[in-house]
Amino acid sequence: MIPVSLLVCVLAGWCAVYLADTLLRSSPTHRIGYESWLARRGLMLSPFHVRWQTTIFNRLFAHCARIHPRVLYLWFSSGVVFGVVAMLASVALLVKTLQQTLAQMTTDNPRIGAQQALQVVVPGVNLPTSHLAYFFLALLLSGVIHELGHAVAALREQVRVNGFGMFVFVVYPGAFVDLFTTHLNIVSPAQQLRIFCAGVWHNFVLCVAALAFLFLLPLFLFPLYSSGAGALVTEVAQGSAADGPRGLSTGDIVTALEECPVAGVEDWNGCLARLSQTPQTGYCVPAAGLQPSWAHGRAFKRLDGTMDCCSNNSLTDLCFSYVKPRTADREYACMPVRKMVTGSHVCRSDRDCDAGLAVCVTPSLQNQTRFIRVAHPPGDHMLFVGYPPHLQHAVSLTNFVPRFGFLHLDLPVFLETFCKYVFSLSGALAVVNSVPCFALDGQWMLNALLEATLAGAVADRQKRELTGFFLLLAGSALLAANVALGLWMVTAR
Repeated sequence: MIPVSLLVCVLAGWCAVYLADTLLRSSPTHRIGYESWLARRGLMLSPFHVRWQTTIFNRLFAHCARIHPRVLYLWFSSGVVFGVVAMLASVALLVKTLQQTLAQMTTDNPRIGAQQALQVVVPGVNLPTSHLAYFFLALLLSGVIHELGHAVAALREQVRVNGFGMFVFVVYPGAFVDLFTTHLNIVSPAQQLRIFCAGVWHNFVLCVAALAFLFLLPLFLFPLYSSGAGALVTEVAQGSAADGPRGLSTGDIVTALEECPVAGVEDWNGCLARLSQTPQTGYCVPAAGLQPSWAHGRAFKRLDGTMDCCSNNSLTDLCFSYVKPRTADREYACMPVRKMVTGSHVCRSDRDCDAGLAVCVTPSLQNQTRFIRVAHPPGDHMLFVGYPPHLQHAVSLTNFVPRFGFLHLDLPVFLETFCKYVFSLSGALAVVNSVPCFALDGQWMLNALLEATLAGAVADRQKRELTGFFLLLAGSALLAANVALGLWMVTAR
């Protein structure tokens, strides 16, 4: 469900704006001055929608359109090829996404939803509120680059640009260019295709640029940040199992999880996934330490069938199981966990330990619970008992360690996260705008494509327009079904 507080804030903000606009427009003394002020600044207000338009960027667009005309021709012609391929690919992707959504609705399998390439994003529901700034900035940048492509392509094809603008609809920002319709209608279908495909083409290029920057980020940050020597802790969830005096702290560098080395965040995630899927490892402890005095209580079965022998819920003791030497009987002992496992080697059986001197003891835990030693030198190991995904969600890490004390820990995190959002949102805009759907770029791309390809085969213009109408109707229905079902899956479940 959408958080009530977020919904109230959005509605209250728009109500305040709309109320102020209504009062000023109805005021005999302020109406003329207010409307004049809006017109001079290119502002337009309507319920849940505000937009701003200006001509100050027209010279910049015209200058870009005159740079290397031959190169620009090849550039936007490449955009036509991409746009046509993207139109077909977007339809196939929407069909597949719709099938996955319907399958998830009938099977209630969360893995199917996680595999979807396209998902409806609702702030505060499946978009963390802490990431709202990343989301809106990336969305606005993707929209500006999209419209920049349209503007430069239009001016190169001798189509006048009336202005450039930005808008906010409810909470979503965007951008637009106002093209002179008369000029646009008289240019050839091939020229129209170069103009209409330029937006999705620029979104694709921005998507590739963000991905390249993400991969080259270690190189760009090398003079200021090092990487490859561990994962740096940037945040620990307060009150989590990783918090506390013996837990992890901001600035710690994690180098290993048990015997699994950690050189970065990817290794951290991989090690946790491996530890959660494999049986609990044991530890070689001196056989002399396994005296009857260590076992203060009788072992008892938990509800899931596993055994426990520490009935006092001690924070320092843990129940261990081991095979008693010479008898091969399974025994249980409640022992001080930090004392027993500090400096111990992992094992699977007694054969992995020194014969006669050490015994392989294994923490006796519930089925999905794991005991994990987290190495973060020079401090002592953090000892974690619980579900590995809980540890993964409790600790935020980065691959980049500052070389100097004055550098902020979150700068690489900001750059990484922003690039990921730009990659995702710019790619999503390229896909969605390529769909042959009413009111999207795909509508004009399809109409221009039909005029360019069917004019010779189908002489009747009305037949071509009717073909385009039914294709647009099908594409619009497909997109609407994906949005409606995706929104329902996100908000109603």
